Amino acid sequence: MDMAFSLFGGLGLFIYGMIQMSEGLQKAAGKRLKDLLGMLTTNRFIGLLVGTVVTAIIQSSSATTVMVVGFVNAGLMTLKQSIGVIMGANIGTTITAQLIAFNLSKYALH
Repeated sequence: MDMAFSLFGGLGLFIYGMIQMSEGLQKAAGKRLKDLLGMLTTNRFIGLLVGTVVTAIIQSSSATTVMVVGFVNAGLMTLKQSIGVIMGANIGTTITAQLIAFNLSKYALH
């Protein structure tokens, strides 16, 4: 019974946090961020590239995906626009892991 309360309590807190985040994004972002996101994600391939680059920079596809979900929830992006960015986030994670697997030490500055 305690586990069920913990599960539903955690789920409730998560949903409450998502609602608060989307309301905060709507208030803070304004039209400039919405226009910028729209410009960067109207073309799916550019959205894919944006997702790849952002994930490579912040090193976390989960963080990129959470940001995109927040943007969609806040109405700053459409679901169609978010698909390319999320796919790019997954590609960015794969590329980052692949770069680590390569032996790049001979190309590094000493």
